[in-house]
Amino acid sequence: MISEFRVSVPEGEVAELRERLRRVRWARQLPGGWERGVPVDYLRRVVERWVTYDWRAWEARLNAFPQYTTDIDGQTVHFLHVRSPEPDALPLILTHGWPGSVAEFLDVLGPLTDPVAYGGDAREAFHVVAPSVPGHGFSIPLTDGWNHGRIAGAWVELMHRLGYERYGAQGGDTGSVVSPLVGQLDPDNVVGVHINGGLAYPEVRAGDVTTDAERQRLAAAERLRAVGTGYADLQGTRPQTVSFGLSDSPVGQLAWILEKFWEWTDPARELPEDAVDLDHVLTDVSIYWFTNTSATSANLYFENRRAADDLRPGVPTGIAVFPTDPAIRRVLERRHRIVHWSEFARGGHFAALEAPDLLVDDIRTFFRLVR
Repeated sequence: MISEFRVSVPEGEVAELRERLRRVRWARQLPGGWERGVPVDYLRRVVERWVTYDWRAWEARLNAFPQYTTDIDGQTVHFLHVRSPEPDALPLILTHGWPGSVAEFLDVLGPLTDPVAYGGDAREAFHVVAPSVPGHGFSIPLTDGWNHGRIAGAWVELMHRLGYERYGAQGGDTGSVVSPLVGQLDPDNVVGVHINGGLAYPEVRAGDVTTDAERQRLAAAERLRAVGTGYADLQGTRPQTVSFGLSDSPVGQLAWILEKFWEWTDPARELPEDAVDLDHVLTDVSIYWFTNTSATSANLYFENRRAADDLRPGVPTGIAVFPTDPAIRRVLERRHRIVHWSEFARGGHFAALEAPDLLVDDIRTFFRLVR
């Protein structure tokens, strides 16, 4: 059964959030800046904005798109289902990651589903399905352990349940793993997979790194592995423990997510709001807060440590490389059948938020090859 869904946070919860934000017990500031974590003075400014931020306006933006829930494998799955006005549109399932949500797709849904309205070609239209990953956003409560492979299986079932027998898959972060697994599980129906925003450290061999750009990406990946993976270690080993601070303190939840927007967005941008509209970031954080999903979203890291992803070359794959993506083509060709490769000088890990124009154009370009 598929049921209609609308985001509707009770007014009391919105008021409680504002009250908690006004009663922060601030941490002491040690010397230095972002190298120690989110600076106190910066976080104060963002919290001041969060107190006056208009959740209802963003709730209305989400509710402007059709949303549904269904039960798959014992799990409530929430999803946006935005059909194109073009009858021959190709179905496309989009997968977000952590610390993302379906809200990160708000700026790409229109151009993907109705390209003519945005100066594009009707032949490049998509019917878009954008689920909330189990344990994230409105796909709650989490029933038990969900790893990448199980999510991919649920997405295959969802697309078939919606009547889509021929479709594409796209995603970043978690989606950069889940989307190829969808193609691997349903190769007779998935026409192609497009990914961006991978975070895995590239398993390089002699001769893999051949260009200056690849050497720079590898050096950045090495820096990230040295100082930027503490969050993954905590979420991958003790997700329940770390969640208590995040579930009880909205400022703790904000800082935990804001650090990733600082670290993973376009390196040419100094602060998160230089790369992504700050209210859009606060919408993402607010979804985590109102749904109380710090523990359940972190659990994905725990489950994936126990179940390795067996990715191997399968359906045609397109890869979009944005600044901060540690992508080395020769490495990725061992796991993907790459037929399209793009590299961009603008944007970052959160491409749908940072460079929606580039991402949409690249998705269209890739799927021209496989429609």
